[in-house]
Amino acid sequence: MTQFTDLGLVAPILKALAEEGYATPTPIQAQAIPQVLAGRDLLGIAQTGTGKTAAFALPILQRLAADRRPAMRKSTRALILSPTRELASQIHESFRTYGRHLGLRTALAFGGVPLSPQIRALSGGVDILVATPGRLIDHLDTGAVRLDQVEILVLDEADHMLDMGFIHAVRRIVRALPRQRQNMFFSATMPREIAALAADLLRDPVRVEVAPVATTVERVEQGVIFAEQGQKPALLVHIVREANPRLMLVFTRTKHGADRVVRQLEQAGIGAEAIHGNKSQGQRERALAAFRAGRTRILVATDIAARGIDVDGVSHVINFDLPHVPETYVHRIGRTARAGADGIAIAMCSGEERPLLRDIEKLTAQRVPVMPTPAGLPVMRAPPAPATQPGGGRGGPAGRSYGGQRRPDAGRGPRRPAGAVGRHAAAR
Repeated sequence: MTQFTDLGLVAPILKALAEEGYATPTPIQAQAIPQVLAGRDLLGIAQTGTGKTAAFALPILQRLAADRRPAMRKSTRALILSPTRELASQIHESFRTYGRHLGLRTALAFGGVPLSPQIRALSGGVDILVATPGRLIDHLDTGAVRLDQVEILVLDEADHMLDMGFIHAVRRIVRALPRQRQNMFFSATMPREIAALAADLLRDPVRVEVAPVATTVERVEQGVIFAEQGQKPALLVHIVREANPRLMLVFTRTKHGADRVVRQLEQAGIGAEAIHGNKSQGQRERALAAFRAGRTRILVATDIAARGIDVDGVSHVINFDLPHVPETYVHRIGRTARAGADGIAIAMCSGEERPLLRDIEKLTAQRVPVMPTPAGLPVMRAPPAPATQPGGGRGGPAGRSYGGQRRPDAGRGPRRPAGAVGRHAAAR
């Protein structure tokens, strides 16, 4: 089995990895790190939880440390673009963790917070800048940052850049970069516009593809309950009381829907918090910290705000609303069953959402098992089962409980990266 010591990483980085308990790289790390160290451009097709942050962070740190020279004022040597504040913060913290013995300067720039501290951080130049596109444009417009010295560009979660309307901002940022640079491009899916952007950015790239987007997490027990939209709040309350979840993520389609679900849970005496784009950065950070620490057991999120929620110990994922994009379902349920634990994913499906469920089952090549509608809620007849059930990820049988006393508790344990088991954990 490949170890981090086999990848040509220098001693200070290996020391930081060992201090975090990381020994075995994930597949994307094992494939990408040697290619990036060799100076190749990289196209990575990978979803959340595959360890892609370390796949680009570790070789970037090594390259910058091997060629030490001060960054020019207001400039950066490496630029990492991320679609959301939470993901940007997570990436920035990863660089600080893995590079703690290298003495490199890092900075973080995203919206929702004052400009002044970021301007001060950038004024003397930094080695690594992690930024969201909108805030980086703000700094470009005011002259607080210059990008003509960038040696390495990473575009992370490119498909969500498209979803959030950042593609034009990204193209403007790219025009401010020098032509000679190393590029890394990561996306879970490759819609036509994203593929065109990748073709413009990358030169003779190495393609690394892991955990195809249609692959659902093997250790997740999936189920769907048929209920009308107006019945879903009562159904969610029932599930929470029945399951007594360790940590539960509830996904809604809209920001107002997330707030409404929180109010409905609180009316039933169940504590919950929401995280979405209308919340201030401080509110989002406090909600996520409370969830990570277990002070809040239920976090209600929209998909955009959930990018960067990287929390081990999530026992349940509830799809209160089914997503319009079937790949999003795979991303959502991948928030549970991390670090070798089991997880439960329950979808609520109204009559209007049945076509969305069919799209999910077509993408994943598996039928989501139907769970019984609780007593007191009118029963909606499920679609007829096919003659044969395609294979795929793990699914629970119809009639399965919500994960209360009928499944062993996997235990929360120490913070570990996805895909890792035991002490030989892989870096994120």
